Amino acid sequence: MKLLEGKVAVVTGASQGIGREISQVFAEQGAKVVVSDVNVEGAQKAVQELNDAGFQAMAIGCDVTKEEDIRALVNGAVAEYGSLDVMVNNAGITRDATMRKMSIDQFNQVIQVHLLGCWLGTKAAADIMREQGHGSIVNMSSISGKVGNIGQTNYAAAKAGIIGLTKSAAKEVGFKGVRVNAIQPGLIKTAMTAAMPADIFAAREKEIPLGRAGDPRDIANAALFLSSDLSSYITGIVVEVAGGRHI
Repeated sequence: MKLLEGKVAVVTGASQGIGREISQVFAEQGAKVVVSDVNVEGAQKAVQELNDAGFQAMAIGCDVTKEEDIRALVNGAVAEYGSLDVMVNNAGITRDATMRKMSIDQFNQVIQVHLLGCWLGTKAAADIMREQGHGSIVNMSSISGKVGNIGQTNYAAAKAGIIGLTKSAAKEVGFKGVRVNAIQPGLIKTAMTAAMPADIFAAREKEIPLGRAGDPRDIANAALFLSSDLSSYITGIVVEVAGGRHI
């Protein structure tokens, strides 16, 4: 039996990077996956790849800062596949700048996508899962929400806020059989980190006790654990997937 056999999973920000890999791993483990992204063409391309590989997947475009989009997303999953068992709030952006140079708009954009988007996704998914009597919500934080990063007062604040949101939500919906957990990725090989200067990337990689940057599949495997029945008695926790960096 695959770990997500017969389950329906929605993943936001899933056209590329960590979200795309989570969709892949979930599909491999038997889930019907709703690939969601503000980049509709990217989501459709990801779905085509999954379907061509013999998996069940569909694409739904979504701006996670809009409540009507989030509601349409979760309702679309239920309409197509009959339930909503897993919700991964992964969508995110960066607008890096030091605090002196960061505009209010740059700050608000990041807070809106990460924190408001995560809250809207958690709220909409929980509404459905409460009625079902079960479900798992996984919110994507970041190790920067634990330790902070120069040039990321907006991003680190949003990612720290996701932890408080996750723990509060877990306490609100646990009695209905709904679990809410968070993941804090560390240095992961994505398009975002590929744009970093090589010397900075190398310096950060040296800080990692396990001696390497992570792969998106490392995050996807943690999301799989938190989404499956292997973690059926786990809620309100934060899993650091950072190779030991910042322990």
